[in-house]
Amino acid sequence: MLLRRLIATCVLLATLLAVWAQEPCPRVIPALQQWEGKKGKLEMPAEGVIVVNPQDEAALLSTARILAGDLRDLMGWTYAVKTGKPERNCVYLALSGPDGELGEEGYVLSIGRHADIQAPTAKGVFWGTRSLLQVLHGQQGCLPKGTARDWPLYPSRGFMLDVGRKFFSMDYLRTYVKILSFYKMNEFQIHLNDNGFPQYYGNDWNRTYAAFRLESDRFPGLTAKDGSYTKEEFTALQRMGMEYGVNVIPEIDVPAHSLAFTHYKPELAAKEEYGRDHLDLYKEETYEFLDSLFDEYLSGDNPVFVGPDVHIGTDEYNKKEAEQYRYFTDRYLKRIASYGKNPRMWGGLKWLPGRTPVQAEGVTVNAWSYDWVDPEASLRDGYQLINTCDTYLYIVPGANYYREFLDHQWIYETWMPWLINSKQQLPEDTPGLLGGMFAVWNDLCGNGISEQDAHLRSFPAVQVLAEKLWRGQHTEVSYASFEALCRALPEAPGVNLLARVPEGENRLTPEGETCVLNGTDTLGTALDEVGYPYAVSFKICPDKDTNISGVLFNGPHSTVYVNWENTGRIAFSRDGYVFVFNSYRLPEEEWTDIRIEGDWKGTSLFVNGRLQERLEGRTAKVWYERYKRMDQMSYQETLIFPLRRIGAALNGFKGKIKDVVCVQGEEEHR
Repeated sequence: MLLRRLIATCVLLATLLAVWAQEPCPRVIPALQQWEGKKGKLEMPAEGVIVVNPQDEAALLSTARILAGDLRDLMGWTYAVKTGKPERNCVYLALSGPDGELGEEGYVLSIGRHADIQAPTAKGVFWGTRSLLQVLHGQQGCLPKGTARDWPLYPSRGFMLDVGRKFFSMDYLRTYVKILSFYKMNEFQIHLNDNGFPQYYGNDWNRTYAAFRLESDRFPGLTAKDGSYTKEEFTALQRMGMEYGVNVIPEIDVPAHSLAFTHYKPELAAKEEYGRDHLDLYKEETYEFLDSLFDEYLSGDNPVFVGPDVHIGTDEYNKKEAEQYRYFTDRYLKRIASYGKNPRMWGGLKWLPGRTPVQAEGVTVNAWSYDWVDPEASLRDGYQLINTCDTYLYIVPGANYYREFLDHQWIYETWMPWLINSKQQLPEDTPGLLGGMFAVWNDLCGNGISEQDAHLRSFPAVQVLAEKLWRGQHTEVSYASFEALCRALPEAPGVNLLARVPEGENRLTPEGETCVLNGTDTLGTALDEVGYPYAVSFKICPDKDTNISGVLFNGPHSTVYVNWENTGRIAFSRDGYVFVFNSYRLPEEEWTDIRIEGDWKGTSLFVNGRLQERLEGRTAKVWYERYKRMDQMSYQETLIFPLRRIGAALNGFKGKIKDVVCVQGEEEHR
């Protein structure tokens, strides 16, 4: 008996030791659904190979090449791509047979003698490479041995960006495809047209800002002059999205939010009482114009819109025209479907009820407002829904009626897509509820918001929504632990829009050494730019004949000037805006200590150790004639500081500079 007990105890101890020896689940965002750890780690080489199963070369070669580039950008590694059988310490990619649990996007990541990623679909394999990259980054090139089985809880995991009221460059959109992809967010809706509010333009619709961002051959002059996308580059963006697992969804918003179209063709405008941003739904010219516009991007052998989905807007039309609005909506849902596309729209049928039927089959609705859409009725009618609840998931920079930042902790701990709005909750596994999407709206045109300011607000939302829409509730990991992981992970391989820099003091010129610039030469530094919050300090002595508006610092997104417009003032520009420190003139032929500090709210100038001026809090107060009220818009006077070059080859700073130092504090908002 004693011997049997001793043997049982030894077996139990051996079992416990084996369990303890297993590698813990690697931490990624979104978290893995399942992990079975084994003993030991696989140390990946800095030079290696990605091997693709020869039978799957056509489907997986693009994924392998993207992974090789990402390993270079993220780890500094060099990996070749080839076909064949798996080798020791390689990354092996292959398609597997159908798997009901993994579905269309799931994958299996097995780590033993090599890293093996297999999935029923190419998209699943691609998502597996995203997890692989995050684990490599978090564990400094080592992989814990074991097997992960991973799949998404919801099929629609998205982000909508309003580029109509603020232009975002194509480089930014391409970068965002990479960011979304890195966190397995698979939908990127581009809101291509919109307009500002007339009260900020003298209550004059003719002066009110409006833009349509896409090149048009059929309607010359329709495309915005201050920023637009060619057909070729917008198609290329969609194709890039396909390679990265991201469905780029174009949205042309009609029949409201359509001032860009009525500016171009004033005869298309509805009654003045509705606002000039409403199209006239009774005029045949309206339908002729829109038929041709949609056809321009959807017809022919090489259409501009190449993805599966097209969004037609249809939000916030005047309630008095409910029946005609419903006719219009039904007509364009069917028209989009006639091109073989899946139509999408913003929910509006609750606000505009009527007898006129509106197609539901094959239509996806953004459920954004309790007042405008009835989720239960929509599901009964056959629509599919994406939770885009304005209360929880809208970001409007600088506005006081929606969020500046999402409530990330509440979303992580509480929110799920079935919390459809603040007054309504659907059953947990409601059929037809596809997932969620958060939105960044740029309602306040001209308020100074930058691309990077928008990113500061949207990036943490990407991380937390990715977690909830893929993994679901993850109560065993605290929000504090999740937030720490968010901060530790990069935005994507090769992406640093937040402009993170190494911790501590970053000295960009040799201590005490004077650098002399003649107005046509430059000094490169080790950093491109520094993000919020930061302090950049330097000592400066301008020449007597220093250039007017001479470039002192230049970077990928912004520029700092001295002697702005021959006034001696310091200024900076970015995103088409110029901001000036008006209270101080930099003396010539005299050394001055300058420190510029920036955070997400504004920018401060310190002179010889004392605060000279803070750019923050400037507002515009205007009278809104239609509603007989005062409205207010705050300006965003922020700067992610440029550091790539000191001086410029053309109209650079003339004088002496030394002791250029930057320090970045801890990120303030998550």
